[in-house]
Amino acid sequence: MNVDSQAGADSLVSAVEIAKLAGVTRAAVSNWRRRHADFPSPAGGGAHNVLFALPEVHSWLDRHRKGSEVSGEVLIWQALRGEYGDEMARGLADVAELLTTGFSESLDIEVRSLVKDLAARSSPADVVAGLTERFMGSAGRTGAEQVSTARLARAVRHFAGSVSGTVFDPACGIGSLLLALGSAPEVTLAGQEVDPSAARLAESRARLAGHADVTIRVGDSLREDRRPELRAALVVCDPPVNVPDWGREDLLLDARWEFGVPTRAEAELAWLQHCYAHVAPGGRVVFVASASAAYRKAGRRIRAELVRRGILTDLVALPAGMAASHAQPVHLWLLARPSSPESSASFVRMADLTANDPDGPFEPAPEQVVDVPLIDLLDETVDLTPSRYVAAARTDHLAEYLSIREALVGRLHELLELLPPLASGPGYLEGGTVRMADLARAGLVELIEGGAVSTSDQLDTDYLHGFLRSAANTRRSTSASGSFRTDVRGSRIPQMGIDDQRRYGAAFRVLGEFEQRVRELTELSDRATSLARDGLTGGALRPRTDR
Repeated sequence: MNVDSQAGADSLVSAVEIAKLAGVTRAAVSNWRRRHADFPSPAGGGAHNVLFALPEVHSWLDRHRKGSEVSGEVLIWQALRGEYGDEMARGLADVAELLTTGFSESLDIEVRSLVKDLAARSSPADVVAGLTERFMGSAGRTGAEQVSTARLARAVRHFAGSVSGTVFDPACGIGSLLLALGSAPEVTLAGQEVDPSAARLAESRARLAGHADVTIRVGDSLREDRRPELRAALVVCDPPVNVPDWGREDLLLDARWEFGVPTRAEAELAWLQHCYAHVAPGGRVVFVASASAAYRKAGRRIRAELVRRGILTDLVALPAGMAASHAQPVHLWLLARPSSPESSASFVRMADLTANDPDGPFEPAPEQVVDVPLIDLLDETVDLTPSRYVAAARTDHLAEYLSIREALVGRLHELLELLPPLASGPGYLEGGTVRMADLARAGLVELIEGGAVSTSDQLDTDYLHGFLRSAANTRRSTSASGSFRTDVRGSRIPQMGIDDQRRYGAAFRVLGEFEQRVRELTELSDRATSLARDGLTGGALRPRTDR
């Protein structure tokens, strides 16, 4: 068995990581825990993510010679792949149907036998959970748009807070968000999903997890709302991405567009308003959106209305690696339908967790969160990107402005001292010139991208660099169309003795340092101007009254 001997003595691993370590499935690990009294006890984590001490796990695996058997789950998965191909959601739905109803017309006899045998040795819920986890992690999976990752489900559950009443997901996929939020007995689960196989799997997963009160309906939620009367206590949604046509032309007069009709390119804001239309007074929405939804020009008016009416309460920037179909960071938009005019939000809580581990924790540190008054959000762009406001809140404008101002003064003095002293020349350089290609053939220089390095004590490298940037060589590298491409081989440098080369090289070297300091000075100047303007317009700075 291949184990990582470099792991720290106090490392903690989850059941999923143990399964990968041993080369088995998660269901096999769950089975070991139930059947072996000496399996390591939990050493950390919570009820939904139990962690074990890695050294104890290594010892137990070695002692029991685990990790070499082919599990029943692997056999079932391989059989399903052979029968269903890329339609694995349908295959898993058929397995779940067999385990919830006792029969399935779609599965062949061999697969039914494997499924029933594994369920007898573990449990129906474990069988479906293990296969679903494999489906979610399989490379090149068809149906990624039907899946919300376990990481994202944990984040949504965290920011949803306490849950009771009806939880609705209008794009529920295979049900991951609903299952993450439906653990309490007083919760009713409702969903809609356009893919019939994903809907069947979602409902079966919920029933196997013990949720008797669950209804998943099939249909396109935007075009065919199957629950128009539903008003839920909590609506969650991880909508499909990159939808080329969400039905705008057919839905222009739809009553759901309370904050404005989304453009054809703004499917996310159509889904967001659909979610809000299904939330009861006093209820909440937790919506997964791309980072660009916070600032895209096409959505500015709708964002402004959400802010102006006090509907948007929180906006959380999550770390990268949370989504199933892409690696980009995503945001959580938290909305609340006011139960009275007085309960509307007066600020939006911005949280920037982009630097956090995607596995959590998700509770923002004090320096990662800021409450922004609504008026400060309603500018020309209505950019709701959390980092913009969290970073500004952390800035000590006066201290930073004074520090940059002092640095600018220092840079100016350095520049005055740095320019080399030069004398008047004759207006031309005596002697001939030589092509860089000839020097390279003679082995005196090594040509590199955009320049050259001396390989001989007869040539000074700084001298070469300086003359390669001469006006004559620059003209030679510029085409008739105005494009520029450095022609090192065709460039010519004057012939000089090594002592003269070194004097020129020293001057060129100092000029290079001067140029670098000027670039730094420009960056500092831009930062000072931006900081001063933001501070003056935002109230963090004011003009001094003394001289």
